[in-house]
Amino acid sequence: MILSASRRTDIPNYYSEWFFNRIKEGFLYVRNPMNAHQISRIQITPEVVDCIVFWTKNPVPMLQRLDEIKAYQYYFQFTLTGYGNDVEVHLPDKKTGMIPIFQKLSDKIGRQRVIWRYDPIFFSDRYTREYHLKAFRQIAEALNGYTEKCVISFADIYPKNKKNMEKLSSYRLNDCGLKEFVKELSRIATDNHIRLGSCAEKIDLDECGIAHNSCIDRALIEEMIGCKLNVVKDKSQRLECGCVESIDIGTYDTCKNGCVYCYANSSLKSVETNTAQYNPFSPLLCGAVGKEDKITDRKVTSLKKRQLSIFDM
Repeated sequence: MILSASRRTDIPNYYSEWFFNRIKEGFLYVRNPMNAHQISRIQITPEVVDCIVFWTKNPVPMLQRLDEIKAYQYYFQFTLTGYGNDVEVHLPDKKTGMIPIFQKLSDKIGRQRVIWRYDPIFFSDRYTREYHLKAFRQIAEALNGYTEKCVISFADIYPKNKKNMEKLSSYRLNDCGLKEFVKELSRIATDNHIRLGSCAEKIDLDECGIAHNSCIDRALIEEMIGCKLNVVKDKSQRLECGCVESIDIGTYDTCKNGCVYCYANSSLKSVETNTAQYNPFSPLLCGAVGKEDKITDRKVTSLKKRQLSIFDM
């Protein structure tokens, strides 16, 4: 089993105490986002968890406690962009705060296990093509030697972020302009010994030196754990997504980063309501089990292939 922590919220930044408590207990609850009364009980012991993928914009609360998960394999998807607090409202300063944290995390766990995400990219009167190229270059130069890969994507409009994106007067370049922009990003990344990949993009960027990326990355996980995985593409993700199957342990409407492009929060009020229920000792993230809830044990096993076939030799 691969744990995703989490596409739905920033667990390392806001809920690391809950996460470490769940690791100690060896299980957690996840509420079905499509049916609120269905709760899965999931075992998360090292015997069944092959890898944990953390998604975060600020892993500071976890840095001094990484020894508590030394029995697990894991890596971080660390989002670091050039946006200011008008877009990423509650994040520390990038230059003085987050870049040094990225470097510190890389020193602790190795550059292979810290993936830089410069996403999502949108363009506006302030965040122009030239602005992004300058910001990307500055960050890439600072992260030279601290990561091996950068993942980019372009902002998509969802019902949850449509109004906010409209307020920013955001726009998207045409395919020709987009490819020229991406070629510049690729050159900058290459100059700083960083491979560039795209996340769930419909446009083919192979000619720009950018391959479709897998954020839940089978090849990386197999390299980390030293064996093959019996795993398939995640059918719950978009067609263009290259991720393999994982179990997401987050909860929508609980991220407090305040990013205006966010698709995981429906409103500030819903975030306030849900986070008020946060209890680091609860099996559930931001909530409690109600009388009408039904808890079901989810069958989970290790995905490691125990025997090699002739095709693996």
